[in-house]
Parts: sequence; C-alpha cells; structure tokens
Amino acid sequence: MDEFTLIETFFKTETLPRPDVLLGIGDDAAAIGIPPDKCLLVSTDTLVSGVHFLPEWDAYDIACKAVLTNVSDMVAMAAEPCWLTLALTLPALDKKWLGRFAKGLFDSLHAWNIALIGGDTTQGPLAISMTILGVAEPQSVVKRSGAKPGDVIFVSDPLGAAALAIHVLEKQAVAANDRAVMMQALLHPNPRGDLIPFLRQYASAAIDISDGLSTDLNHICEASAVGACLFEADIPLHPLLQKYAPKEALSLALSGGDDYALCFTVPALKQESLMKALKTAGLVCYPVGFIEENLSVFIENKDKQRRPLQARGYSHF
Repeated sequence: MDEFTLIETFFKTETLPRPDVLLGIGDDAAAIGIPPDKCLLVSTDTLVSGVHFLPEWDAYDIACKAVLTNVSDMVAMAAEPCWLTLALTLPALDKKWLGRFAKGLFDSLHAWNIALIGGDTTQGPLAISMTILGVAEPQSVVKRSGAKPGDVIFVSDPLGAAALAIHVLEKQAVAANDRAVMMQALLHPNPRGDLIPFLRQYASAAIDISDGLSTDLNHICEASAVGACLFEADIPLHPLLQKYAPKEALSLALSGGDDYALCFTVPALKQESLMKALKTAGLVCYPVGFIEENLSVFIENKDKQRRPLQARGYSHF
C-alpha cells in the first residue's frame, strides 16, 4: 500500500460532504467557499507521541483527542468549526492502527459537521498535525485581548480531571468507574460548543484551558494588558480531585492542563443577565474572579489573603 492508496482507503471515502467544499481530497489544494459575511479562522495543533499521548493508547482515542482539542480552539473564539486538514507521520504502515484512527477521526468530525479536506502522510516518528478552519461574523469573534478591569472571570467546567488521570493512574489504585471518568476527560475532551451563543453575546475575552487555568488566564491578561484576581474558594474542582489527590487538588486544577474548558471574561454589568440566560438554557458556568487594572495575577484565599499566582501550566520548552 503506497501513500495514495492509504489516503484513498482510510481517509477519502468517509469525509463528510459539505456544499461549501468546492474541491476536497485528491488535488494539490482544497477549495472552500466562504460566505461573504463571514471571516475565516485558522488554527494548527501538533500532537506528538510520548508528549501529548502514549503510543500504546487506542488509535481511536488518539484521533478523537486530536480532533477535539482543535475544535476547542474554534469554540474559544466563538467560531463554527467547518473544515480540517490532517498531516499524519507514521513509523510504519499498520492497517489495524489506521483503521482505528480513521474511525475515531471521522466519528469526531461528523459529530461537529466538519469535513476533512486534505493533508499529507509521511514516514517518521508518530505525530499528528491538524489545521482546523472555521467561520464567524467578524464582529462576533471573541479574542483574548478584550478583557477590561472590572470584568468577571468565568470558567465553564470543573477542572483537573484530565491532570488527575496522569497524576494518579500509575501511582495508586483507582476504582474502575473513577478510572473511566478520568480517562474520558483525558482522551475525549468536551469542547463547549453549546456556549458559543453566550460567548458572542456576553464575553469580552476568552481562551480554552489547554495548559492550565493559571497559564491560560495569564495569556488573556497579557493580551488585554490587565491583571486578575482569582478566588480560591470559587474555583470549581472536579470531585475526584478531593478523593484521590486532596493535597494537590488546587494545583492540578490551576496548572494541570488538558481540561479544554473555557475561561472567559464578562463585563460586570452583564453578569446577572448571563447567569439568568445560562439557567434558562440549563447550563452552568462558574464565576471565579475578576479582572484588575494592575498587571499582576493573584489568587485570594477564604481569609482574603492574596498571593501571586504563577503561570505554571504545561510548557514544551
């Protein structure tokens, strides 16, 4: 099986047909039609074996994680994910592995109505590079740079379950049901597409929490030239943190990463309206602090004592 047969066998036939894909897999480039009232958003992520995933993981899970982490970038900017390219580097041609990978890839893409429109395959150390493309009305794009002093900081979900999986699964016994919950959080993140309309209406800035809340909130602060204060007691901890790592619970929630929840800011005058709208929709988000004018980031305990919050999320270098 050569490269072109590989692509034809595993990736071309299952791609989702979308009317805006004018030219898809099989040519030197894809052609897509962009609605005249929309702007195009583009994001690229690379996942490397031994860094972002373990080579012994099921290829289905690896593909799902790769797609969903890319979708999360689109959601964080309140954009609709539409198209994706895949560059797959393989150490060997393993048909069973490729079959599982393709199944996870297309299950995830179809769930989000995303078309695979092209890419590349090559031989080398296992790595997955994806470029996701989405659309949004220009005025509705939510950036990192819009936070203002007085804005309320929200997170969309309890934090720390994915980091807990890495922290404890090889070190201590874990109940089967709890292991399944941790691995689901690690391998199958849940991009909050249901919050896109709320981001567009209420958010002044947003980011997805991939490297840890402390790091990603700091990205918002740097882009917006502001500071922040988090309230330690208000940070939503995943319930399994207290069960398996009570001493490290806060640290894992702040710095563990791989949550792919949303961190976003909302003007204080819009907070009540947002909370009512979320309740009506049956959704919950968590206010955890506020944006300040000074350029430092703090965390405040229940006794109202502040300490600097270091950005200690994941870093490649």
